[in-house]
Amino acid sequence: MSDDLRSKLRGSGYRLTPQRELILQAVERLGHATPDEVLAEVRTTSSAVNVSTVYRTLEVLEQLGLVRHAHLSDRAPTYHSVTDHEHFHLVCRNCQRVVSVDAHVADGLVARLGEELGFVPDLGHLTVFGRCSDCEDTP
Repeated sequence: MSDDLRSKLRGSGYRLTPQRELILQAVERLGHATPDEVLAEVRTTSSAVNVSTVYRTLEVLEQLGLVRHAHLSDRAPTYHSVTDHEHFHLVCRNCQRVVSVDAHVADGLVARLGEELGFVPDLGHLTVFGRCSDCEDTP
């Protein structure tokens, strides 16, 4: 990933810093993480990174198409690597469980939005809130 990251950064006028590399690696290790969770992960290997560096770097990495974010709660956005499969999220409002769902599950919805409304959704940013089957069975 380092060479891909280096070329994408250079192509956009940025350089590959140790902090940027640590932050991208943390996102990839964590799967889905808020900036604060990324900071905690990065600080296990380097104390030279602060929260503003994490936020700025995540913005740059998202602009370069290396990470994406979704809003999985009312807290900070949650970031995930684009090396993972294209997916959207289901979040249980009761137990807060997050499930990643393959984008093809929404093919019917995507087709209908395109045909009827001329709209192409960004599924990687989509989060559907509701209740999971475990919680639905609980009074």
